Amino acid sequence: MVWAERLSRPLFSKRHNKGVPLEYKDYYQILGVARGADAQAIKAAYRKMARKYHPDVSKEPHAEDRFKDVQEAYEVLRDSEKRRAYDQLGSNWRAGQEFRPPPGWEHFNGGSPGAGGPDLGGFSDFFEELFARRGGGGRGHAGFRMRGEDSEATLTISLEDAAQGSQREISLEIPGSPGPDGRIQRESRRLTVKIPAGVTEGQRLRIAGQGQPGHGGGPGGDLYLRIQFAPHPRFRVEGRNLFHDLRVAPWEAVLGSSVEIPTLAGPVRMKIPAGSSSGQKLRLAGKGLPGTGGKPPGDLYAILQIVVPRHISGEEQSLWQKLAEESHFHPRH
Repeated sequence: MVWAERLSRPLFSKRHNKGVPLEYKDYYQILGVARGADAQAIKAAYRKMARKYHPDVSKEPHAEDRFKDVQEAYEVLRDSEKRRAYDQLGSNWRAGQEFRPPPGWEHFNGGSPGAGGPDLGGFSDFFEELFARRGGGGRGHAGFRMRGEDSEATLTISLEDAAQGSQREISLEIPGSPGPDGRIQRESRRLTVKIPAGVTEGQRLRIAGQGQPGHGGGPGGDLYLRIQFAPHPRFRVEGRNLFHDLRVAPWEAVLGSSVEIPTLAGPVRMKIPAGSSSGQKLRLAGKGLPGTGGKPPGDLYAILQIVVPRHISGEEQSLWQKLAEESHFHPRH
């Protein structure tokens, strides 16, 4: 997930100005539940952990600190809006890592950071940075606004579409709003996507605003479509270059010839030099995938595959026998 990427410098708590980097808190790990746990499972886990670490009865080491963590985790995961926002951070973070909120987190309803924050009951700087300074801390989430998460999907296209460009209609399922049980619902969406000529495998196309929806009226994230090529019956692809296995007869390889070879733009003729060997690579410049952004087009390489006839007539057999007797060629020498 784009927002879970590590950034170059740690964030310091501006609310308290302590000069201490924020540490990421894994609220699911604190409660001992899976990320997909429903509201009932989260509530049951909270009750169990609260009894275990309640300072009045617990004999566990650091019970008071653990109890505060449990309360904070439950405050976020029981609230569908806070939980959805927290989930936007992604699953790549680990507890205790230095943390920086993702781009766009600060875009809330025009309030100023740290102004008018509610009583958080001793919650951590991590919680305050995510929710209190966004107008959504403490016991409510009024005014909470955040950009939606970027999404990524794979789009499989043909080599012909990559060479010529095309327009495709795609259907996607994206996370939507939480249901009554707290689980994130799936929503279907159909989009028309323009594929530019010259795309390469692995390239990502950005569709602005078509990622996951924002929170509290925030803008949607972006959708990134990773290009994948469908297998082609005639070509293999490496970057912008194409490779084709060209089958030739023994006499075409020995004597040389002009043969027809397929390209993405239609068949062309290629000269086979006399004395060619199986596995030899012949190049057709500029006949691969087209170039984009000032980059030159790729090339088409024909890999010679010498093929011998499996069924021959008696006259042909005599000719081959005569060639074997007359020839001084010894391939194993």
